[in-house]
This record gives sequence, C-alpha cells and structure tokens, in this order.
Amino acid sequence: MTKRNGFNKETFILSVDVGTTSIRCHIYDKEAQIRGSCITKVVPLYPEVGHVEMDPDALWTGFITVVKGAVQVANIHMSQIEALGISTQRATFTTWDRRTGVPFHNFISWQDQRAADLVKSWNRSCTLKVIHGAMKVVYLVTRQKRSLAASSLFFSTQHVTFRLVWVLTHYKQVRQAVAEGNCCFGTIDTWLLFKLTNGRIHATDYSNASATGIFDTYQMCWSGMLCSLVSLPLSILPKVENTGHDFGCTDTSIFGFPIPIMSVMADQQAAMFGECCFDVGDVKITMGTGTFMNINTGSKPHTSVAGLYPLVGWKIGSEVVYLAEGNAADTGTAIKWAQELELFSDVQDTSAMAYSVSDSNGVCFVPSFSGLQAPLNDPKACASFMGLKPSTTKSHLVRAILESVAFRNKQLYELMLRETHIPITKIRVDGGVSSNDFVMQLTASLFGRKVTRPKHREMSCLGAAFVAGLGAGFWRTREELKKLHNTDDVFLPRGPLNNGCSTPNGEYNPVLQSWERALRRSMNWYKP
Repeated sequence: MTKRNGFNKETFILSVDVGTTSIRCHIYDKEAQIRGSCITKVVPLYPEVGHVEMDPDALWTGFITVVKGAVQVANIHMSQIEALGISTQRATFTTWDRRTGVPFHNFISWQDQRAADLVKSWNRSCTLKVIHGAMKVVYLVTRQKRSLAASSLFFSTQHVTFRLVWVLTHYKQVRQAVAEGNCCFGTIDTWLLFKLTNGRIHATDYSNASATGIFDTYQMCWSGMLCSLVSLPLSILPKVENTGHDFGCTDTSIFGFPIPIMSVMADQQAAMFGECCFDVGDVKITMGTGTFMNINTGSKPHTSVAGLYPLVGWKIGSEVVYLAEGNAADTGTAIKWAQELELFSDVQDTSAMAYSVSDSNGVCFVPSFSGLQAPLNDPKACASFMGLKPSTTKSHLVRAILESVAFRNKQLYELMLRETHIPITKIRVDGGVSSNDFVMQLTASLFGRKVTRPKHREMSCLGAAFVAGLGAGFWRTREELKKLHNTDDVFLPRGPLNNGCSTPNGEYNPVLQSWERALRRSMNWYKP
C-alpha cells in the first residue's frame, strides 16, 4: 500500500504506448502485472502516393480514451495512479502554433516517403561529398569518432530532417510562424506533453531526440551544424530532458486528477528497457509494423559506416546508455497487406500455413513497401513477389513472406556483428509478429543462437512504466525489475528442421541466395 492524496490505497503505474497501428494503455501493479488495459486503433491517412499521415486530433482523442478505459477496466480511481509513462513511435512529427496549440498540418509518419527525392538528391550532392572528404581528413588528424561518423553520413526518409525541410518549403503558414517566433516542432511525445500540460511544457527526451536525425548523439544536443546545412530553425525545437524526468502533472481538467508524468521514451528504446537489456551486448528485436534490432553499446555511441544508427537508449540521472540500431520498415505491414489480400483470414494461422508446405516452391518476397533500409539503404526499392508458378499456392506465398522477415533479421544481425564487434550476451524478441513460431524458429536457426520471447510481447509500454516507476520510487532498482521479467518461450537453433527449415549452412543457403537476388532486382525500381 502507498499513501497518495491522503489515503492509504494500492497504487499503480499507468503507461501508454502510441504505436503506428494502435494506442494501448496498461496499468501495472508492483509485480508488473497488468491490472487494466485498453486499446484503440490508429488510422493512417494516405492523401497522396508515398504520403503517410495521422490526424493529431484523432490521436489525442485516442490517447484520452485508452487512459480512461484502462482505469475503468482496472476498477480504480485516477488518484491511485502514482506516475504516467509514455512511449511513442519515433520520428513522426507535426508543427503547431505556440499560442493556440493548433497544428499546422497532420502528423507526418516515419513511413512517409514525400522527401525521398530530396534525400536522394542530397545523398548524391557535391556538398555531402565535400563534407565526407573533409571529415575523413579531420578524423585522420584527431581520431575523433564523431568525425568518422560524419564522414559516412547519409540521409534517410525515416529521419525527420528532410520531411521537415519539405514542410518548411511547402507550408507558408509554418514559415510565417517560424518568422514570428510562434512555431513549435514536435514528435508525438512532445505534442502529447504540450497537450497534457495545457501548453506549459515543450520538451522531448534524449531517446526520442536521437531518433530524429537532427540530434548529435556525441555532443548530446541538437545539431547546429546540420540545421545550418539544411536551413532548419533551431528555435522551433523542443528542450531535451532526461528519459526519467519529472515533466510535471497532467492538467486537472483532463482526467479530473493531476497525474505526474515521470517518463517519456521512444518506443524501441522503451522496449529495450522493458526487456531488461541493461548490459553491453544485450540485443532486442522488436517485430511490429517494422523490425527494429538494437544492441546495447554501453556508455559510448557506436560509429557506423554501413547503416547502423547510433541512438541514445535512455538517460536516467547522469547515466547515458547508447544503442546501435538497424531496421526493416515493412514487417507487420507486409503481413497485414497479405491478410487484406485474403491470403489468410487469421494471422494466427500463418505459422501453420508455412509449416504445411516443405518450402516456398521457389517463391521469394521482397518486403520493401517503404524502401530497403540497412545494409542496402535504397528508398526507391519496390516490394515484390518473384518466382511465381502455376503451382504456387497461398501457403507458398505466406511462407515466402514469413521467410523474408527472418531473412531481413539475419541481414541486420550479421551487419550488427560486423559493425560493433561486441560479443552478444542475449537476444530477446518482442512485438506482435514475434507471436509467429515459424518466424521465431527460423530466426533462431539462421542466427545459430538461442532467442527468447517474453510472456507479454508488447514491451514498449512496460519499458516506459519501468522508467516512470523507478522515478516515482514505485520500484527501487533494476535488479528488482529483472526479477519481474517473465520469459515465455525459448527458441534454439536447429539443424535441418521439419519442413525444410535449416541452419544458414544447410538447406537454406540456396533459398537465401535466391532471395538476395530478388532483393537486387527490386532495387532502384522507382525513378525520380
């Protein structure tokens, strides 16, 4: 029992995760058991080809709905909530009027491709080539890893940078607000903080800031050099706070009772914390809308030359933990697309469908609705099926899609091993797609390593709750959190498996080679 608001009551931590396809709220007790939940869908908007947006008002309404719904399900009062933690998808942003709080445009999603041509132009530009050359010289003289990172800098549509440049170019009212000092920029976490505090707080945390592409993870501040290079105004950017921080209380008018906001966290970093991947070499793979593979690199950011991205995992007190990340954008997206095509009716059936055939009958699927990320880094790649035959069945197609998820996992894992040279200590997998046993088993076999899957597979909520709970004194130590962590299933690598699954040195080599050939043929499909 904890005393809050003058009464002895059991208290809880409330955590909300705003994802790409849903907003979910969980209420956790001391044992990290879920006492109440509520979920609502996020409806993406596609106003033009390549444009992916979200309605800010619908997102705000959804947030309020799930919080009130979870509290009702748990049969508790708002006064029993000791702290609120927020986890959000990263690099999805909007801009709004500082005085009125009214957005100038919809949220522009991290999946949005409107800046693809701009990104490609900059990546090929003489300016960037000069920067690369100059930074290589600086690195040879100083041996500063920050210079080495700059010497291999390439832009991506998944980062905020050029989508924000696009906004400033195309929306006159945003440019005018910037000129008047009246424009706020924010990712979803910043927008929610602004709304929850009735406009008092314009802030983000280090984990979210580091995923925008305009944050310097070496200097731990917004990159003045980059903003100057691409003409982004520093004045519109939010203050960056610790991940575990007292952001103030929600305005009483919203929930009828002020709730302390004690953590704001990017979803992948939150999942890492929820998986208790606190040690160097711990790997977390989240397979949701996209696949995100993170490795804990400790107290220093990783300098990549092949597409891994250095991120701040979290900053709590004086401690900063860094991650290196690789991602594939279209994991759950591909499976949902296949369901909409009626290749299957229930996602739970896909594993059995894949195992019902001995192989994919030569069919390869390239999961690149949003281009290909590391290590190929081609925003113009197309999604495709190759190797179709009259004998191809739905089961073959489903198996090819699931294989492609595991194959992209293997690509990211091998890149991580080559780049970081950090011994892997453990591999934990979460996210909705991790419930698929076929993908999990094939991933373990292709890695040649044990992978574990937690009892609760939506870990972003738990991670934000853990950070908020530590800040509020609800939990005391990370060792206490580790004892609360439950592992559901363990997948061990196998030799030649049932129905054709085998290790990378066995029967899957020809399949992998065919799939890699399909990848190459899908690249540079869309021309400017």
